[in-house]
Amino acid sequence: MSEQLNVPTMAEMMAEGKQPEILFWVGSAGSYDDRAKKITRAFVKILNKANVNFAVLGTEESNTGDVAKRAGNEFLFQMQAVMNIEVLNAYDVKRIVTCDPHSFNCIKNEYPGLGGNYEVIHHTQYIEELIKSGRLTLDGNTYKGKRITFHDPCYLGRANSVYDAPRDVLKKTNATLIEMKRHKGTALCCGAGGAQMFKDAEPGNKEINILRTEDALETQPEIIATGCPYCNTMMTDGVKFKEKEADIKVMDIAELIANA
Repeated sequence: MSEQLNVPTMAEMMAEGKQPEILFWVGSAGSYDDRAKKITRAFVKILNKANVNFAVLGTEESNTGDVAKRAGNEFLFQMQAVMNIEVLNAYDVKRIVTCDPHSFNCIKNEYPGLGGNYEVIHHTQYIEELIKSGRLTLDGNTYKGKRITFHDPCYLGRANSVYDAPRDVLKKTNATLIEMKRHKGTALCCGAGGAQMFKDAEPGNKEINILRTEDALETQPEIIATGCPYCNTMMTDGVKFKEKEADIKVMDIAELIANA
């Protein structure tokens, strides 16, 4: 990227005797997956633009253990969790923001039982907070009138009942938001959750991400908006399968807002 992004680490902050407003939990996808890295960059761009005093753990961040837990390896999950909690508590972290609903759900709901108590916020909730407090202003023309449909991530929507924040943020772009028939509480999974991302397909006549992409295509969207790196991958694959990638973009809400 041409522009210089400012990403301080907790270790650097500590050395200066400072405490950031939030810790940005990048997550494994956001750190290693090339597509998800773009979402990470977009969110950092937003944080820089809003002058948010934030930090990341950098090399001290380890996988939350969510995937191990979902796949049934409780021992590995607890090892990962305890290691992360020790680091977070050593830095006296209070608020954590992440672009990954799986990390969000795991740290918010499963870390407290192991001694990790934090306020955990999804990036769409935090972007909404920045807009409401006037720290972030959008140019209302970038997506004016564009047809956008939002796919609810399971771990954000059904698991944690966060439905409004992503939609409220999308409305701020002046886009035309069209809901799929299955949305909010009845939204269909993209097929990647619960460690399904990493296993082969089972017998059947259709992949679940294709089915979900068909839901989205019914709304005749120009953009399918996501709030999760895994959903982004699955919907992108679905759009490619339908040979619609020339007409329809799959973008994370952070990317839409960064552009606006």
